[in-house]
Amino acid sequence: MILPRNSHPMPFRFLTLGLTFLSTAAFAQDALTKKTVRLAETQATTMLQELPKAIAQKSVAAGKPPLVSPRSLTPTGELIVVPSRDWTSGFFPGYLWFLYELSGQPRWMAEAKTYTANIEPEKTNGGTHDMGFKVYCSFGTGYRLTKDAAYKDVILQSARTLSTRFYPKVGTLLSWDHSREKWAFPVIIDNMMNLELLFAATKLSGDSSFYKIAVSHANTTMHNHFRPDYSSYHVVDYDSATGKVVKRTTHQGAANESAWARGQGWALYGYTMCYRETRNKAYLAQAENVARFILNHPNLPKDLIPYWDFNAPGLPNEPRDASAGALIASALYELSTFSPNGKLYRAKADKMVKSLAKSYVAQPGGSRGFLLLHSTGAKPSNSEIDVPLSYADYYFMEALVRRQSLLNGKGIPGL
Repeated sequence: MILPRNSHPMPFRFLTLGLTFLSTAAFAQDALTKKTVRLAETQATTMLQELPKAIAQKSVAAGKPPLVSPRSLTPTGELIVVPSRDWTSGFFPGYLWFLYELSGQPRWMAEAKTYTANIEPEKTNGGTHDMGFKVYCSFGTGYRLTKDAAYKDVILQSARTLSTRFYPKVGTLLSWDHSREKWAFPVIIDNMMNLELLFAATKLSGDSSFYKIAVSHANTTMHNHFRPDYSSYHVVDYDSATGKVVKRTTHQGAANESAWARGQGWALYGYTMCYRETRNKAYLAQAENVARFILNHPNLPKDLIPYWDFNAPGLPNEPRDASAGALIASALYELSTFSPNGKLYRAKADKMVKSLAKSYVAQPGGSRGFLLLHSTGAKPSNSEIDVPLSYADYYFMEALVRRQSLLNGKGIPGL
């Protein structure tokens, strides 16, 4: 049985019973959770049938890394499978861990272990900032549920690797190594999500250097990434020699000054998580300000699942982004446990989850096994528009885990 973290700042230790572990959520679920978990099991079964076939059909050049995780579907409905180095590779293993947590079925633990193991080569990949997405969503979620010492070792090595991308003069982790013709030292709002790996590493090792890097990155981003209305820029380019901002721009949003929906979700989730780990009230205030921007925006649809950009030029005839909706819902559940406005945040998260479960899920056995439909990856580059995305499924399942834990009178599960 797992005893979720309560709301106090000290780490809460979990009790596990090895392979006989069952989540408390598996014992007491409301109708929405039961129905969605049943569909998720059907979809995961389909995905696990489709995935080996898709991998077998792809020719991987000699010396290239193997394909390991589903990412999306092509416009013709074929499964897109990626190697571990892809930033989305850790979401499917994490999804399987959540499915195990919610269902209590050992089968999903076994599958989660198999697909998590495929991500281990990333622990020494210093060419990316996406270590949290890849490793924490897979190994971190697995460690929370199993306390496997080998998973702990992977988390710590990954944190050490990620730390090599920290530049003290800027005060942040470097996000991208590519597109040097556009940005000299790009930092993207997405990078807030990778700080959770560093906070976890401090708790697991006692080494505060990880914590200090995470706090520096969060503080610098809070100072430079936000407009007066608390909407976030996507990309901030720095001068690596002086730490000064060179320009503020976008890569996946509609315009430099627009509010890219998933970016606002990264900001909300990131600062909520930073408050959890530090109890710095500035982070809580930041998260609440971002939540206010999102929830009060006149272009937020009635079902609360946002368009891909709050300022997209063709509204209301623009694609939605279910991944942003799932991400925001998950963040709001956690924020609800910290804030005096918690009742409002939880109600909004409930409405988002119910909207997703009602109108954005795949037909049983369809969509090659993805759970959510109608996400948008990168509209400006005409990539992954109105398709399933692995991270939409991941954050939807995480939101369900958090929702069910709160319904059962528990806190948000964590390390």
